Amino acid sequence: MITEYLFWFLAFVSVFGGVATILSRNPVHSVLYLILTFFAIAGHYLLLNAQFLAAVHVIVYAGAIMVLFLYVIMMLNLNRLDAEKRTLIGKVTSAVSAGLLLLVMVGVARGGSEAGEAPAESIDAGLVENLGQVLYRDFLLPFEMASVLFLGAMVGAVFLSKKELNS
Repeated sequence: MITEYLFWFLAFVSVFGGVATILSRNPVHSVLYLILTFFAIAGHYLLLNAQFLAAVHVIVYAGAIMVLFLYVIMMLNLNRLDAEKRTLIGKVTSAVSAGLLLLVMVGVARGGSEAGEAPAESIDAGLVENLGQVLYRDFLLPFEMASVLFLGAMVGAVFLSKKELNS
């Protein structure tokens, strides 16, 4: 009974944080609302008995990715909103994209009710040992490719953040 109330509370917090992220005019406040959303999603992982996934989610997303977002916001100095620079074609493109996203979400919601019953899972599905077995046995190549991709992203971030040397 308490898990149901906790689920609904976390669902409200995550939806509130997502909407506040989108509607916030200050980029730093938007990042803080996104961090709140990430913590609520980590709470959902805990409710699903995926403790390792919740911890990794907090460390990677609420920690590292949000630090990078804040770094980029501070580096680009996005404190002011340039609404007068937005063109009509940009506004139309944004409206069409939002409409297509809404259409896809409605289609997924309608198709999700007909999907049937979810497969039964064991109690220890989210434990570290089982996750490690699947990750390093079945998905070793994609895991290593993702690590090379992250290495390239780090090198690119260092390259972009360095000032040009005038020789």
